[in-house]
Amino acid sequence: MLPLRCHLKRAPQKILCRFCAMMGKLQSKLKHSTYKYSRPDAIIEERIQTTAFHEYSPAHVDTVSVVAALNSDLCVSGGKDKTVVAYNWKTGNVVKRFRGHEHDITKIACLHKSNQFFSASRDRMVMMWDLHGSSQPRQQLSGHAMVVTGLAVSPDSTQLCTGSRDNTLVLWDVGTGQCVERASVSRNLVTHLCWVPREAYVLQASEDKTVRLWDSRGLQVAHIFPAKQHIQTYCEVSEDGHRCLSCSSGFGGEGCEATLWDLRQTRNRICEYKGHFQTVASCVFLPRALALMPIIATSSHDCKVKIWNQDTGGNGQSEAKGMSAMTIGHRGKSRGMDSTMCSH
Repeated sequence: MLPLRCHLKRAPQKILCRFCAMMGKLQSKLKHSTYKYSRPDAIIEERIQTTAFHEYSPAHVDTVSVVAALNSDLCVSGGKDKTVVAYNWKTGNVVKRFRGHEHDITKIACLHKSNQFFSASRDRMVMMWDLHGSSQPRQQLSGHAMVVTGLAVSPDSTQLCTGSRDNTLVLWDVGTGQCVERASVSRNLVTHLCWVPREAYVLQASEDKTVRLWDSRGLQVAHIFPAKQHIQTYCEVSEDGHRCLSCSSGFGGEGCEATLWDLRQTRNRICEYKGHFQTVASCVFLPRALALMPIIATSSHDCKVKIWNQDTGGNGQSEAKGMSAMTIGHRGKSRGMDSTMCSH
């Protein structure tokens, strides 16, 4: 077989498009590279590879700490500038700004199939907003003594659960804005909350290195997963409600992992995903439609996002040997991808 020879020919020009809009400027760059190579049958083929990215004018004037999807077109974000912004991610246009908090925005939670959403802040307040209503909050919920660090809406959008560094969880009636239940656990500094789909349970990560499952009917702890070695910074539940993820703080590769748990009867640890070198800040189950296999993504303070094969790890007693991951590096701009391995 004849060796394949690949010649890289630089594109004759770069295409640069600039569009100016009322709410900001869209900058789109298209880079073209032409590849020619000889096939074994002596036929010369030419292929063009195109890479595109878009940059929009910033919606915030300071650090953006949280973003959530309001619907298929709109995102809602909040940050250190104390504002909540709804914007169209396709066009880059800001749809509406909401002001009312006195300190940084920490969490945002959207009501399912609605134009309403909640924001939490370091000012200890939770506010409810309506995209098509006034720029003033519809509700102001005051029930915590410290920064609000957890926010989750029930699947039927009738209840809101909030958590704080004051060791408490509070359950609210969305319609009336009234407190329904309150619970407190010593040293339970809440880092994140998420509601289990189609269930009455709320998953919670904590600085005490544990992950708790709460029953919203009476707001009682239903289960505590085995404690990890480091602070649990974030948690997420799969769409079918059968599994959940939590991720750990750490440094130099110690800790810095995500853990997959069984939410059903056994509630065992299924697998750990190791490969980050600093605190893992968030984790998510990616839609099955994006790949042939179940996959998850983790983001870390080491400037990397890793994409993992969820099921390669086997059961809780085995190691995830050979589990492949895709790594996306970030340092101002994407640095491309490489492959890595994960194991227990």
